[in-house]
Amino acid sequence: MPAPAKPQYIIDEQGNRVFVVLPVDQYQELLEDLEDLATVAERRDEDTVSRGEVIKSLKATQYNSK
Repeated sequence: MPAPAKPQYIIDEQGNRVFVVLPVDQYQELLEDLEDLATVAERRDEDTVSRGEVIKSLKATQYNSK
């Protein structure tokens, strides 16, 4: 995979960065990351399930679907 392109900036008359230009694929990756972070934040207070409980549940589901 090629290295990500460096962002390009559009500046105002005072030299302040006001916009950024990214390749579309990098922009889409950023959006996906934001969606993932939003999901994590939404689920922060949910009860956790141990790995063992998940495996047990998956095995039970697998056997019940046959």
